[in-house]
Amino acid sequence: MDTLDSQAGIARQHLIDPEICIRCNTCEATCPINAITHDSRNYIVKFDVCNSCGACISPCPTGAIDSWRQVLRVQAYSIEEQLQWDTLPGQEQLHMPPDEAELPPEIQTLSAAANAGQGGAAVAPRSAQTPYVNVYKIQQPAVAIVTGNFRLTGDDATSDIRHIVLDLGAAAFPVLEGQTIGVVTPGVDLHGRPHHVRLYSVASPRDGERPQYNNLSITAKRVTEDHDGNPVRGVASNYLCDLRTGDKVQLVGPYGTTFLMPNHAGSNLLMICTGTGSAPMRAMTERRRRMRGSGESGDLMLFFGARAADELPYFGPLMKLPKEFIDINLAFSRAPEQPKQYVQALIRERHVDVAKFLSSDEAHIYICGLKGMEHGVDAAFREVCSQHGMNWDALLPQLRETGRYHVETY
Repeated sequence: MDTLDSQAGIARQHLIDPEICIRCNTCEATCPINAITHDSRNYIVKFDVCNSCGACISPCPTGAIDSWRQVLRVQAYSIEEQLQWDTLPGQEQLHMPPDEAELPPEIQTLSAAANAGQGGAAVAPRSAQTPYVNVYKIQQPAVAIVTGNFRLTGDDATSDIRHIVLDLGAAAFPVLEGQTIGVVTPGVDLHGRPHHVRLYSVASPRDGERPQYNNLSITAKRVTEDHDGNPVRGVASNYLCDLRTGDKVQLVGPYGTTFLMPNHAGSNLLMICTGTGSAPMRAMTERRRRMRGSGESGDLMLFFGARAADELPYFGPLMKLPKEFIDINLAFSRAPEQPKQYVQALIRERHVDVAKFLSSDEAHIYICGLKGMEHGVDAAFREVCSQHGMNWDALLPQLRETGRYHVETY
């Protein structure tokens, strides 16, 4: 905690709501300072380690991580207490010693600022439809039937990426573009515990992979090595990629309340993705394609990165979309006999058109892909703004506050 907390005796303690948390491990894997831990019952935040950086807020699919209580520093909830919770405690009335309660006005003002808005959740677009969340839980998951499992990458590609269609039968499982679902992988880990739920973005529009049918699709990549190139077998990804037609899959969710597309006519979408980060972009694009004759219109611009054309999911269908419908920009980092190119380089090349999106009140920006890609995109946006008389540092908070800037990386 900072100096202010040590002076005032009040801290804003970061907690995790055990009723909403699905134990997906996203927060612990995301935290850069190892401030999150768990046991077989709960995920918790270590009070003396957490610095309220907010890195874990956006990736959390349920919002369980975005929980806070004001506490006296000397009475902060311990690790042992948090591990025993079934529900979050309420906000207690704080009774400070007189010498601390009568702080100078400037310290009181700083204290109020410190306790407001830290780690705040992202905001959904103003016209987005209200999402359903947490309809199905681990104790009572929905059961879907696999009706299709299609390889999206070339036979010789190093990446095995699949488009998996799931039929939900009579189960009511409402999802919106940009939401995620949880897949319950059967079996147990090396310690005999059930595998963690794995999250996948929905790749189909709200009316289903096949319109008017109670189904949805996801995009899954078979994991055979870690980020350092060491051999590893991804439990959930290999389970999904090996599914056959007729197999049953347990699903929980849906999750996500902010990475949603706007519904109002004239809203423009700037989409930037790599690999399986294309799933929500595919859902949004298909939604717009289906709604073209119903007034839900606007400009679409896509920046999509992959190693090569045969490694890029949905490459064939993308190439069939009319140019007047969507402006597609593909970046290949390992295409034969071509220099390496990344999405941020294409953003710089298309700076005139990108600037139009950034300066439009109707523009909504979506970034999805491997963790770290947002840094390159951020730098490209900063450069585009500089070229066109805008201040990225001033613009970015406005975009976030109005629900027009969304990032999901993994």
